[in-house]
Amino acid sequence: MGRDVILATQGLTMEFKGFRAVNNVALEVERGTIHALIGPNGAGKTTCFNLLTKFLQPTAGTIRYKDRDITGLKPADVARLGLVRSFQISAVFPHFTVMENVRIALQRRRHGDSFDFWRAEKALRVLDAEALELVEAVGLSEFARTLAVELSYGRKRALEIATTLALDPEMLLLDEPMAGMGHEDVDRTAELIRRVGKERTILMVEHNLSVVASLSDRITVLARGQVLAEGDYATVSKDPRVVEAYIGAGHA
Repeated sequence: MGRDVILATQGLTMEFKGFRAVNNVALEVERGTIHALIGPNGAGKTTCFNLLTKFLQPTAGTIRYKDRDITGLKPADVARLGLVRSFQISAVFPHFTVMENVRIALQRRRHGDSFDFWRAEKALRVLDAEALELVEAVGLSEFARTLAVELSYGRKRALEIATTLALDPEMLLLDEPMAGMGHEDVDRTAELIRRVGKERTILMVEHNLSVVASLSDRITVLARGQVLAEGDYATVSKDPRVVEAYIGAGHA
């Protein structure tokens, strides 16, 4: 049986004033897996991620999602197709409660890109049951009435994942989900990603290699904008080219 590929690129290239930040990248993400995109600083991970989520338009190459060419689409277009990005910097409304943030995201899914803050409170309350379910799913039940600004960094990320899940994505793209977290938040967030990954495909850019090792089914390593190696963690971590790329970039 052939591989069930949900997201694929061919010849993906991004050039900035003659510099190729991403160079001829071929990537295949299988449905139902957690796939990590890693590499030393300057490898092109963020640029590649921005291309996949349509925040950048490639110089060359194609991106296919569920066998549909999405190369020329905009971020909102691909989100409607079920490919949704969660940002590196927590994208929540700080002075709204956890429940309110999730409810707004649910409202957005139902009513398009407009948040429509002035919609009647009664009309929003019909979303409470679904919002509470999402809040529980990310482990924030006891913080449902807490303002987002009062949450720890890790719990803000959990809230961000809840608001992303409210859009009902088939595939979730996570941009450095562990960035800036302490050990306790890292462990909690990793477990959340593992749970979410049981029902969805996840592609994540992540620097924390222990998290990558524990979560990922498959890993693509980038270096100087090109695919250096691919496989499971045991395979890529022993690849001499990968070891050299990280050591050469000053990584332990």
